[in-house]
Amino acid sequence: MKHKKLKIFLGIVVLLALIITGYVFISRWINSRPKLNYDSNTQSAGFAAYPDANFAVLSDLHVYDPALGDSGSAFENVLYSDRKLLLDSIDLLDYAIEDILKSGARFVLISGDLTKDGELACHNIVAKRLAKLTDAGLKVYVIPGNHDVNNPDAVAFTGSTVTPVDNIQADDFARIYADYGYGDALERDPDSLSYVAEPVDGLWLLAIDSCRYRENKPGESETVGGKVSQATADWIAGVLKKALRESKAVMVMEHHGIVEHWNGQRKLHPDYLISDYKHFGEFLASYGVRLAFSGHYHAQDITQGVFGDNYLYDVETGSLVTAPSPLRYCSIANGDFAVESVMLIDKLHPGTDFARNADDFVKATVMREAAATLKKYKVSDNDTEIIADAVGDAFTAHYSGDEITSEKPALDKSRLNIWGKIVLMMQQYVLDGLWVDLYPADNNVAFSLG
Repeated sequence: MKHKKLKIFLGIVVLLALIITGYVFISRWINSRPKLNYDSNTQSAGFAAYPDANFAVLSDLHVYDPALGDSGSAFENVLYSDRKLLLDSIDLLDYAIEDILKSGARFVLISGDLTKDGELACHNIVAKRLAKLTDAGLKVYVIPGNHDVNNPDAVAFTGSTVTPVDNIQADDFARIYADYGYGDALERDPDSLSYVAEPVDGLWLLAIDSCRYRENKPGESETVGGKVSQATADWIAGVLKKALRESKAVMVMEHHGIVEHWNGQRKLHPDYLISDYKHFGEFLASYGVRLAFSGHYHAQDITQGVFGDNYLYDVETGSLVTAPSPLRYCSIANGDFAVESVMLIDKLHPGTDFARNADDFVKATVMREAAATLKKYKVSDNDTEIIADAVGDAFTAHYSGDEITSEKPALDKSRLNIWGKIVLMMQQYVLDGLWVDLYPADNNVAFSLG
């Protein structure tokens, strides 16, 4: 009888193992499938060459109107829980604009998160500042980020209290930024704030709205992740087919990343990549899109995505309000793309400790976030401090770009207790991945678009 019961028990165990294994394989297969139907191009030739162009790129301005509150416990809780230099946002934008005006750039791309949290007052400040560029004859093209539209976090701060203030909806965004892409768009997507423009003859800018502001609800945090609808994917395919017929080269601008910028990003921070990013990148590259400009992650990084015979470069630009506060100058000449990066954190308030304090601020906010996560795992105070310091170094290196693995500070694991070592082992991929600079270089680099 005991032998029979044992056989039944083993049979149940084997059956459960088979069911679990089958579930895992099926789940992986489902997750590997495209989330949308992409009308990809099956031809591998006939792409138009990129015409010559000179332009500047900014991202994640996060402009904040200090009239909404610049002191008190409520404001300080927000300020010190993130890595944004909110109170310097207007000064940094003004400096960037003046630098661009002297640069010789013909147009400017801004890949989302123009405001702190979509406050109408902050949008009005951005639009007014950008007019300095258009008044000087430059074209400016913007796209919304996850912070910019229908954001329930649009508030003012007084002491320890927060009060909702006017935010904006999608139609308001297109109206406010009519002079910055929407007013002279060749075509608008009826289902989103996506559009296509032609900044120079023969070059189309496909500005893709990947934000999910329609899902935001009062009293809840804004939706961070990005995706496009089937209707928008179909519209994009229509634009790309038309570009092929008319021999137009296409570059893309959107807020969310199209290529994973460090090995492990999709695991730790999937909301910073557009949903279904692998298939979406392959879809764009199949039509000869070689350049995409993104933001969102506040990191200065360029990574190549390869899809069979096709490829594209995702040029991710760091946030203007997160040290080192980068501004990119890009050029296309004779089919080659080149970029130079200027770090404004070193130029604003010269002769002061502003740059050093800004760097320290970023690392400190990252460490606080890491420490809060480690405490959830019941990591000791000593081990939390050691691991959080390493995480702070890794993220600040990634934010600056051109990470050098040999400069990675040593982490003495012998100082950790057993549980701290186990938790670190589970998260080691973060420290390792952030310190590896995927091809190509991030800040100053040139490569062919042929």
